[in-house]
Amino acid sequence: MEAVPYLAALSAIIGLGLAGYYYTLVGKASPGSDRMVFLMTEIQKGARAFLFKEYQWVAGFAVAMLILLAIVIDPLAAVSYLMGALLSAGAGFAGMTVATMANARTTEAAKDGPGKALPIAFRGGAVMGFAVAGLGLLGLTINYLLWVEWFEVTDAFSILTAYGLGASTIALFSRVGGGIYTKAADVGADLVGKVEAGIPEDDPRNPATIADNVGDNVGDVAGMGADLFESYVGSIIAPISLVAFFLGLNANAGDSGNDGVIELIVFPMAIAFVGMVASVIGSFFVKGGTSTDTKHLSRALHMGTNVAMGLTIAATVAIAYWLFGGDEFDQPIGLAISVIGGLIVGWGLGKCAEYFTSDHFNPVKKIAAQSETGPATTVLSGFSTGMVSVAASVALIIIGVGVAYWGGQITFLDANDDFGGIYGIAVAAIGMLATTGVVVSVDAYGPIADNAGGIAEMAELDPSVREVTDALDSLGNTTAAIAKGFAVGSAALTALALFKSFEFALRDEGEVLNLNVGDVETFIGLFIGAGLPFLFAALTIDAVGRAANQMIEEVRRQFREIPGLRDGEPGVIPDSAKCVAISTEASLKEMVIPGALAVVVPLVTGFISTDALGGLLAGALVTGFALAIFMANAGGAWDNAKKYIETGQHGGKGSEPHKAAVVGDTVGDPFKDTSGPSMNILLKVMTIVSLVFASAFV
Repeated sequence: MEAVPYLAALSAIIGLGLAGYYYTLVGKASPGSDRMVFLMTEIQKGARAFLFKEYQWVAGFAVAMLILLAIVIDPLAAVSYLMGALLSAGAGFAGMTVATMANARTTEAAKDGPGKALPIAFRGGAVMGFAVAGLGLLGLTINYLLWVEWFEVTDAFSILTAYGLGASTIALFSRVGGGIYTKAADVGADLVGKVEAGIPEDDPRNPATIADNVGDNVGDVAGMGADLFESYVGSIIAPISLVAFFLGLNANAGDSGNDGVIELIVFPMAIAFVGMVASVIGSFFVKGGTSTDTKHLSRALHMGTNVAMGLTIAATVAIAYWLFGGDEFDQPIGLAISVIGGLIVGWGLGKCAEYFTSDHFNPVKKIAAQSETGPATTVLSGFSTGMVSVAASVALIIIGVGVAYWGGQITFLDANDDFGGIYGIAVAAIGMLATTGVVVSVDAYGPIADNAGGIAEMAELDPSVREVTDALDSLGNTTAAIAKGFAVGSAALTALALFKSFEFALRDEGEVLNLNVGDVETFIGLFIGAGLPFLFAALTIDAVGRAANQMIEEVRRQFREIPGLRDGEPGVIPDSAKCVAISTEASLKEMVIPGALAVVVPLVTGFISTDALGGLLAGALVTGFALAIFMANAGGAWDNAKKYIETGQHGGKGSEPHKAAVVGDTVGDPFKDTSGPSMNILLKVMTIVSLVFASAFV
C-alpha cells in the first residue's frame, strides 16, 4: 500500500518523458516555407507575450493568497499553494509553446494528406496532455509524501488541499483571460472580415487574423490545459480529503488506528497511476489515414482514448481487489464499479456533447436549416439545442451518482454506510479524468489544426491543403466539446466530494453545517449561489463584447485608412501587432473582476455565516453545472452549423444562410470558449476555498 504514491510519481515521470519524446518528434518535422515560418513565429511571439503578461497579473493575486494562507492557515499551506500554481502555469506554457510549433508543421504535412498531418497535430497536443497529467500528479504525490508520509505534519491534509487551490487560481484566470482574448479576436475577425468585407476566414488581409490564431493558443491550449490540470488534481484530492476530514486525520494515515484507512487514502493515486500508464500506451494507437472524411479521422483520433479507457477499466478491477480484499471491506468490486461508472458516464457526457455539436447529427443540421430564415432563427435553434443537451447530461450525471454511491456502499461491511457512498461518488470523478493525458492530447489537437488552417490561408497555399486542415479542424470542434463534457461532469462530482469534506472540516472545529432550506441564512445563501454563475457568465460575456468592440473598430479603421489593404494589393500588409495588443490589454483588464469574484464571495460569506456558505455552494453547483453544459454545447453546435454550411450546404460560403450562421457562431463563441468552460472552475474554486479556510471561518 505504501508503495502506491511512489508508483504514481513514477507514472507521472513516464508521462513527462513521453511529452518530451513527442516534443522531439514535432520539432523534427518541417515547418514549411519562409512565409509559413514567419506566420508561425508571429503567432508564437504573440502567445508568449500574452502569457507572460497574464502570469504577471495573476502573480499579484497569488501573492495575496500566499500571505492570507500563511497567516490564517499555515505557512506550509502557502508553500503547497505556490507549488500548485507554478506547476499549472508551467504546464500551460509548455503546451502552448509546442502548439505554436506544431501548427505550421501540421500545415506542411497537410500537403501530403491527413495521414501525415493528423499525427503531428495529435503529438503537439500530447505534449500538453502529458505535461498536464504528469506535472499535476507528480506535484500532488510530492506534496502527499512531504506532509503526510515523511514529516507527518499537523493538518497535513489541509496543506495538501492548498495544492489544489493553487492549481485552481491559475486555471480560473487562464480560462477567463485566455477566453476573453481569443473570442475578442475571433468575433472581430469574423464580423468585419467574413460578414462586412466578404473575405474568407483567416484571410491575410484581415488585421485580426494573427490575433485570432494567437487566441487559439492562449485560450484553447494554455487556458484549457490549466483547466484540466485543476480538474485532474481536484479529482484526486477530493476523495483523499474526504477520508481525512471524515476521520479527523492530522498526519500519517497509516498511524490513524483505523483499519483500511490507508487503502482509502491511496486508492485515488492508484487509479491515477493506472490511468497514466493506460494513456501512455493509448497515445501510440493514434495513426492517420488517407481519407479526409471526418468519421474516419474521428475513429483514428479517438482510438487512443478508447484503448486507454479499456486498459483503465481492466486495471481498476485488479487495483480494487488488491487494496480492498482484506477483512475490513465487504465487496472490493464495489469501488471498481464506482470508478468504472464514472469513466463510462464521462465517456457518455462526451458522446452526448458530440451528438449535439457534430454536423453528422440532426441538432446541428437543424440549426443549419434554420439559417435559411435568418440570424434570429439560427440563434433560437442553437439556444434550444443547448438546453435540451442539459437534460440529457443531467440524466447521465444522475445515473453516474447513483451507481457510484451504490458501489461505494457495498464495499463496506455496513451496506447503509453513507460515507462509503459519498466516497464512491468522489472516486467516480477520478474515473472520468483517469485518462487525462490522452483526453487533453485530443483536445489540444483542435486549436493546432485550427491554426494550421489559418497558416494555409495566410500563406496562400493550394486550396487542397486548406481542405485537409478544414477536415481536421471540424473534428477539433467536436473533440473540444467532448473534453468539456469530461471536465464539467467531473466538476459536479468533485464539488460534491469537496462539499462533504467542507462539512466534515467544520464538524472537526465544533461547527455543525445546517442545510435546512427553511433556515433563513441557508435560504439566502442558496439564492446567492444560484445567481452567482449567471453573474459570472454575464461578466465574462460582457467582457468579450467590450473587447470585441475595440477589435472591430480597429479592423474597420485599418480597412478604411490603409490604401489597398481590402483589395489585397501586393506589398500592402495589415498592422496585426495593434490587434494583438488590443486583445491582450482588454482581456487582462476584464479578467480581474470575474476571477476575484470566485474567491472573494465564498470568503466573505463564510466569515459571516457558514450556513449561508453551505447554501451558496449547493445553489452554485446546480445552476453552474447546467449553465456550463448549455453554453458549451450551444456554442459548439452554432460553430459546426456554420462549418456545415461552408461545405456547400444551404448555399455554401457567402450565402445569406452562411451569414446568418456566422452570427450564430459569433454568439456562441463566448459561450463555448469563455463563459462555459469557466463554470466548472468556478464551482471547484469556491468549494476548495471554503474547504481550505473552513477552520478560519469557525
